Amino acid sequence: MTIIDVAAAGSSMVETVGGKAAGLGEMIRAGERVPDGFCLTVAAYRSGELPEQELIDAYERLGGGRVAVRSSATTEDLPDAGFAGQHDTYLNVEGHAALLDAVRRCWDSLHNERATAYRKAVGVDDAAMGVVVQRMVDAEVAGVLFTANPVTGCRAEMVVDAAPGLGTSVVDGTVVPDHYVFGHRAAPDGGGCLDRRRLAALRDAGRRLQAHFGTPQDVEWAFDAAGTLWLLQSRPITTLFPAPPATRDTRLYLEVGHMQGMLRPVTPMGMSLLKAAMGVWLESTGGRFDRRDPLPRVVPIGGRLYFDLTDFLRNTSMRGQLGASLEVYGPRVREAVDRVLDDPRFTPRPGLPFRLGSAVRMTLRLAPGLVAGVAHSLAAPDAGRARAYRAVHRMRRDVVPPAEPATAAERLRWVIEDAHRPLRTPGLYGLMGPLVAGMLAGTSPAGLLAGVASAEELDVVLGGMPYNVTTDMDLALWQVAVNARRHRELFLGTDPAELAARYRAGELPDIGLDGFLGRYGMRAAAEIDVGMPRWAEDPAPLFGTIANYLRVEDPEQAPDRRFELAAARAERMIRTLAPRARLARPVRGRLAVFLMRRSRKLTGLREIGKFAWLPMMQESRRQLLLIGADLAGRGLLEEAGDVMFLDLAELAQAVRHGEDHRPLIARRRAEYARELRRPTVPGALLSDGTDLEALAPPSVPAEDGVLVGMAGAAGRATGRARVIRDPAGARIEPGEILVAPTTDPGWTPLFLTTAGLVTETGSAIAHGPTVAREYGIPAVICVRDATRAIRTGDLITIDGGAGTVKVERHG
Repeated sequence: MTIIDVAAAGSSMVETVGGKAAGLGEMIRAGERVPDGFCLTVAAYRSGELPEQELIDAYERLGGGRVAVRSSATTEDLPDAGFAGQHDTYLNVEGHAALLDAVRRCWDSLHNERATAYRKAVGVDDAAMGVVVQRMVDAEVAGVLFTANPVTGCRAEMVVDAAPGLGTSVVDGTVVPDHYVFGHRAAPDGGGCLDRRRLAALRDAGRRLQAHFGTPQDVEWAFDAAGTLWLLQSRPITTLFPAPPATRDTRLYLEVGHMQGMLRPVTPMGMSLLKAAMGVWLESTGGRFDRRDPLPRVVPIGGRLYFDLTDFLRNTSMRGQLGASLEVYGPRVREAVDRVLDDPRFTPRPGLPFRLGSAVRMTLRLAPGLVAGVAHSLAAPDAGRARAYRAVHRMRRDVVPPAEPATAAERLRWVIEDAHRPLRTPGLYGLMGPLVAGMLAGTSPAGLLAGVASAEELDVVLGGMPYNVTTDMDLALWQVAVNARRHRELFLGTDPAELAARYRAGELPDIGLDGFLGRYGMRAAAEIDVGMPRWAEDPAPLFGTIANYLRVEDPEQAPDRRFELAAARAERMIRTLAPRARLARPVRGRLAVFLMRRSRKLTGLREIGKFAWLPMMQESRRQLLLIGADLAGRGLLEEAGDVMFLDLAELAQAVRHGEDHRPLIARRRAEYARELRRPTVPGALLSDGTDLEALAPPSVPAEDGVLVGMAGAAGRATGRARVIRDPAGARIEPGEILVAPTTDPGWTPLFLTTAGLVTETGSAIAHGPTVAREYGIPAVICVRDATRAIRTGDLITIDGGAGTVKVERHG
């Protein structure tokens, strides 16, 4: 069958007729008015032979005359990829020869440059082309309807762009259309080329289509001279960030993953285990919580971690204090929250945003030991640091997996009940005092010396900071690379994935990687997600980094030398600032100098808390994969790794009751893959889907070619940009400037060969800028759309003190 009526198509026939025809058929089934037409199926395209006579006969049955000939690819108009404008459409086609030519050109458009690039960008490999032929509508006015605001993401608004004549002028941007924004239940005001009646008809059609398809729609439409509304296409709006969970009132959510240097989505199991671990810790501190969701204010949206700030905004005493605490989110998020304070939906209400009894119990349990630990650490920093290391060792020792052989049920019980038991032990509190003391010592001098020492000078004090487990890890990997120099060609000339396979097979020379993985193998990019493979499982990213290190030829650019120089600059800066501080502020200045010296002994511990937790995460992952293997053997999963796309409760159903979650897993895997491709993530989001940053006035650059962000680490650097979205296998040449969406410890080995760092998100206390300061590398953070505005090879200058990036010359 090569030709079918459009009315016979439907959502189950995408592989037969393509996405556009399937959508048109669904609209007809839903009772909408769609122009008559037929579809040349995908089978004709796959055979490579154009059935000319069949096309001509179908055209004549349609009545001949003017028709629209439109592409309908199997990858088009789908939830994951819209392909809007990527393939060709031909209007006012009339006659047999013109029809056949238009169909051939639609076929050819499947492989045009823009469609091929789009498929590559969205990860689509295979595609085929159907073609829709429909009667032309003599449009008096036409355009596009979005059932959600495509700019702000607001699901409570519809947007219409309209112009007289054919809608192509709106779609291709050749006219300035009349623009209308209105609510789903509002009576839209008329004006321009659409009156109130026609806008109401579009609103009603949009509501019907969204209800039928179950997701916000991008609809092409036309009114003819008689005022009849024709629907020409309806497809999902693929660019929208996923909506927050439905709520009774308006809520405000802040994205918190970037605080850990993570913008990629978290797997469902990763989210579930994070909450379970925090529940264990809350229980140990006397807090009360719902075991089904220990952290109700941490909300997964689009697989990312968001914090529900609403109740704090609505608290009279707290709302005025939020501004300073939001500095770490960057200026755009802080400005967005400041604007929300004037929104009547966030009017103050009585009551506290937390349970007073739980807060009191937690304070009484934690405060005495924490205060004593901080005081002891500041008084005797070496002893405090040693206590922190002992606590890490004790917590790692207490991770005891179930005895083998173990059943899937026993493994699951261990993951749920025992995996994070070390968080309940005194060992954790042995960590907290020195860690908090280090944070205070590192941050307090800025306030004590305001107006006496510049932010850039104080940044230098934090450079080359010893006792940081992430820095130690990076330098240990550098030593592995030094060992690899005698096999330089092997490690430079072999793909990292192949090197990883050869390492696992025992076929590589010994360069000390075993020892490195023994200490740091539980780490990885996005390591707070149990769904992510650890370096011990897949060392390929490490081989990519080792190759980067082997390209360093200047001894002064060697990472250990750079770290040593940064530490020496820090010590010199303290000696420079000390007399100035004491002279300007005799008491506060002396305290600031004391804290700066203590910071050199304690502030590096800021990474140790998560480092202590990672062995629990690594063993939990191992046990979960063993459970997954068991379920796959029972036919309940396709593969062991599918377990990461369930939460703990769902996994329990599978283990205990044999529930088959494979359809759910397949859907979640597709959603996860789609979210991995998302280029930007909203920092501040309302519960109706509104991206608050999108409502902000556009940033005005200081001058042409200058991008403005936040100061991350002081210093200036000029070099070629290297834009990297994923550290796995990434290559960066010595002297290049790393431009990334964000960074976490899995990225930091790349820092050892880079001249500077630019990120789209982050905060001054996040991993990226902290480690950059320790290496003496300038960093600029919160540069919106940096990975799109800057291209690999561009010559850029970054100023980490001013928070600016200047594109000197495009590569």
